[in-house]
Amino acid sequence: MSAENGQSRTLYERALKIIPGGVNSPVRAFKAVGGDPLFIRSAEGAFVTAADGDEYVDYVGSWGPMILGHRPAMVTEALTAVLERGTSFGAPTDLEVEMAELIVEVVPSVDMVRMVNSGTEAAMTAIRLARGFTGRDYVVKFNGCYHGHSDSLLVAAGSGVATFGIAGSPGVPDDIARFTASIEFNDLDILGQTVDRIGADKIAAIILEPVAGNMGLVLPRPDYLKGVRDLCTRKDILLIFDEVMTGFRVALGGAQERFDVTPDLSTFSKVIGGGLPVGAFGGRRDIMKELAPSGPVYQAGTLSGNPLAMTAGLATLRHLRDENPYPRLEELGQRWAAGMNGAAQQAGIDLVTATCGSMVGMFFTSSPVHNYTDVQSSDVDFFQRYFRGMLEEGIYLAPSAFETGFISSAHTEKIIDRTTAAAARVLQRLA
Repeated sequence: MSAENGQSRTLYERALKIIPGGVNSPVRAFKAVGGDPLFIRSAEGAFVTAADGDEYVDYVGSWGPMILGHRPAMVTEALTAVLERGTSFGAPTDLEVEMAELIVEVVPSVDMVRMVNSGTEAAMTAIRLARGFTGRDYVVKFNGCYHGHSDSLLVAAGSGVATFGIAGSPGVPDDIARFTASIEFNDLDILGQTVDRIGADKIAAIILEPVAGNMGLVLPRPDYLKGVRDLCTRKDILLIFDEVMTGFRVALGGAQERFDVTPDLSTFSKVIGGGLPVGAFGGRRDIMKELAPSGPVYQAGTLSGNPLAMTAGLATLRHLRDENPYPRLEELGQRWAAGMNGAAQQAGIDLVTATCGSMVGMFFTSSPVHNYTDVQSSDVDFFQRYFRGMLEEGIYLAPSAFETGFISSAHTEKIIDRTTAAAARVLQRLA
């Protein structure tokens, strides 16, 4: 297969003339790996097909939502049926009530939930709600954890921001950014010192990805999440889990179920929409009741609770609840990591892997990876060559060294083994 996809190049050249950077989200531009981005024509199961017809094993999964694979029958059939009702009403429907009931049923910490349209909107509003509920201004986040591109959270962020080495962003006023403290992940001592320095009575919330997935995959140290929870309880600070990526993926009830830690608020997106644009946030009843119209903290959205998004999300979550693919997804994730470790060892390449359910992370480094500083030791130049080699082998990975790989229930042991065999060939060539 050719990494220089002719149809993709033609489309990219057209897009550059009328879309900033030629893409509608920065990491898609392949700037971190070189070459032109693939334009995708279609997808089915564990595969995507590029504009010129080449097929690739897909580990991007639309950046996380496609936990059932592309075009799963139960989702497409549900969408076809709901189209007969309409596409948007700007009014309440039974579907959003059913979605809220299902989220409350399966997520341990959620008493009430508000649907929105993206993970960014969910995190932005959760922060506003935390500030409104507590009457405090400061928020503590963690280097490399990404919570969308709202002004107060775009500070030392991960994902696309880490890829391009930008500490924040032009257009974010200093007077807003100064109310966000961003510190090293996985270090309770630094967190405690930061809270003491700012003053707990000034901090509305601590927000984190319980499993960091936007600087590559970085797992929490044992008891780290419980330590953060304990500190928040002692200091009367709200704890927000950003489960946009981990929600309904690392367990049905998300990372909070997997690690048995209860946040005060949680944000969701990706899997919850079954591939359609959606977001949500929820948590304790006393906090959520402060939202308009029941309370003074304002939030609104024309397409919130959109019937198509609710339908796709309901079909996905019900399947996950009823069929429980999580043990098999866990096995596939471990199989991929083990195969990669073996391939790297045989080629004499330094590699650190991490898995959490169907999320898999890989760093070309010899050092353990526990935080954003550790992530920077990864050999980004080597990853660029590895990415291009895997694309030539028909394997579509996230085009950045600072992203996570996603496995779906459409992947099989055979597909995983095909992937690690390809990786072994690429690593041997690059060694």
